[in-house]
Amino acid sequence: MIAYVTVGADDIARAKRFYSAFLPALGYGLEEGAEGLSFALPVAAGEVPVLPDFYVKPTFDGQPASAGNGTMIAFEARSQNQVRELHAAAVAAGGVDEGQPGFRASYGAHFYVSYLRDPQGNKIALFSSNPDEPGRDD
Repeated sequence: MIAYVTVGADDIARAKRFYSAFLPALGYGLEEGAEGLSFALPVAAGEVPVLPDFYVKPTFDGQPASAGNGTMIAFEARSQNQVRELHAAAVAAGGVDEGQPGFRASYGAHFYVSYLRDPQGNKIALFSSNPDEPGRDD
């Protein structure tokens, strides 16, 4: 099980604007500190945390942050409409469109996805695979 994912950021304020445009809508809460941004799903008293947490932090070694080649982080939305809304919000908050919301021929008939780059260049996917929604016409 993946416990957490961390991406580096040189400009924490820009990263906060980008990630705050969609992660709270997916249920993530934000804690800010000197070490950066910590996004986590809420945990009720006595319950086990829902993982993974997502962190945005300055690099540990002080060198410029860089995006991993071939690395992508995917966040699951509740619906195709939410994928569209959050993609638009993330682009408006400084993200770069890497693929408009829609179906892709190489994925399952209900896999509805969009792709973005955060301000640091990290690739992000927002997707829904809700079988109760219309699927791709093949």
